[in-house]
Amino acid sequence: MLSQIPINLEKIKKENLDKEILRVGIIAELDAVNLYEQMAVTTENENIKKILLDIAKEEKTHVGEFQTLLLKEDAEQAKELEEGKKEVEELTD
Repeated sequence: MLSQIPINLEKIKKENLDKEILRVGIIAELDAVNLYEQMAVTTENENIKKILLDIAKEEKTHVGEFQTLLLKEDAEQAKELEEGKKEVEELTD
């Protein structure tokens, strides 16, 4: 993603705008996690590796913050997340 919003927010209905902003935030943070973890695997410098992995971990916290807000804003998302969790538990028991 690297700093580009993947959707045109101007085309989003006003009542859905905050939910879409939160989803874009989640996408951006996951993109950052992937980037930092890929760079950590690539470097041979242990100090750089350590810092990149620490930053990636912080980005995962940010994902959780955005997701928590999204679940407060979007009841359907919260319901479907629980449904997905149940399906995984049923299929992996």
